[in-house]
Amino acid sequence: MKTAYIYDAIRTPRGIAKESGSLHDLTPLDLLAPLYKALEQRTGLNPKNVDDAILGCVTQHGEQAGNIAKTSVMNAGWPASIPGITVNRYCSSGMDAIQLAAMKIISGVDDLVIAGGIEMMSRVPMMSDNPAPFTDIPLATKIGMMPMGIGADLIASQYAVSRQQADEIALASQKKAIQAQEEGRFSSIIPIHNPVKDITLEHDEVTRADSSMETLSALKPSFQKMGAMGLDDVLKKAYKLDAINHVHTPGSSPAMADGAALLLIGSEEAGRLLNQQPRAKITALTNINDDQNTVVSGCVAVTKKLLNKQGLSVSDIDLFEIHEAFAATMVKCQKDLEIPANKLNVNGGCIALGHPLGATGGILAGTLLDELERQNLRYGIAASSGAAGAGSAILIERLSFEEKSDNK
Repeated sequence: MKTAYIYDAIRTPRGIAKESGSLHDLTPLDLLAPLYKALEQRTGLNPKNVDDAILGCVTQHGEQAGNIAKTSVMNAGWPASIPGITVNRYCSSGMDAIQLAAMKIISGVDDLVIAGGIEMMSRVPMMSDNPAPFTDIPLATKIGMMPMGIGADLIASQYAVSRQQADEIALASQKKAIQAQEEGRFSSIIPIHNPVKDITLEHDEVTRADSSMETLSALKPSFQKMGAMGLDDVLKKAYKLDAINHVHTPGSSPAMADGAALLLIGSEEAGRLLNQQPRAKITALTNINDDQNTVVSGCVAVTKKLLNKQGLSVSDIDLFEIHEAFAATMVKCQKDLEIPANKLNVNGGCIALGHPLGATGGILAGTLLDELERQNLRYGIAASSGAAGAGSAILIERLSFEEKSDNK
């Protein structure tokens, strides 16, 4: 068995998923191309040594269809010998791409793999591929495929999350994210130039510096009408609840965004080819499927599973980057795992920074590694949620960690 090392982790800024967004005029292939180039420049990578490319992408439709992992490699001018495969486990797809790359390295199948994800939600909107499990109501009812927001409101009902509490979580995410931006903590960002608008985006533009409890409390619940169409009655009966607490608004839900992320994952032998030391190693990984009705709770369940499988406790881990999949999910995370605030999503989460579906897992992993390096910490867990209760997580160990004695 070999060890899977992370040699680099980079990403684009997250753009607003609207025509006015700074990245909107770029195609998904346009957005990925600078990341491939940056990997070459930052690591001395010779693309002929890359064995595979694995990208997460949720809405594989239109410009994101046709195996974008393969076509993005071709578009970057890299060798035709690189196969490329695109994976979809809903919003955990980027994390699953990393896991698959690591497994290929660990098993000895490959020595050097590109992993990450892409989602251009301003150009290829969520549900534009008309997925039957979500759009065919009889089918969705038969298999129990709940909408994400309804699942989040179910969690809010189970954990007695108030509207005020949800808004407070959203505001805290905004404040942490803005502070992180001001202090330049997101060092994995590669600036992206948009020649159509003639602008270069250097930061996540989804954050809202003007957020306040007043502005958040003025927003209307996003999923109340959907619940009134019969879903609330189904959930109240199934979980013996008096009511479904519809607390989530656009302000306390993950913000739609454009974005992409790439990681260079390889063996020790690959490091010799690169003539570069790895930044971290992937020491464990796992998947789970939690209650499909709570939909977005998988990030919490998979974190618990990973800790248990490794015989670890929260105190053994220095930092957690856990998918901020709606405000109530973070309440569940805190109550179930009891992670101290100074270890959990210290630079904000998807509510503030944006959630480009297939790219989020890769962004979480890169953000975690950046912060471990910034704080000179060693161990971190990144975990993401997907629809129907899916959850995927990795445990990484930063290799340049230096133990500091008390008298230093």
